[in-house]
Amino acid sequence: MFILLSICLLAQPSTCKEDRIDLSYEARSPFVCLRNAQSALAAWQESHPEWHVARWRCVARGSQPRDL
Repeated sequence: MFILLSICLLAQPSTCKEDRIDLSYEARSPFVCLRNAQSALAAWQESHPEWHVARWRCVARGSQPRDL
């Protein structure tokens, strides 16, 4: 599993892109992904202070995720 993020620059909110947080080593189901998402998102946000997470969702590895 991984978390698919839609992120935007704080300084330029119209500048957005997608990123991923890989949880495959600890999350094997959507429930586990959702349970661990808050701490993973907080850690990601701490290491990327210039970005804002606008949206996110858990996605199974191997699936073709739709754009957020």
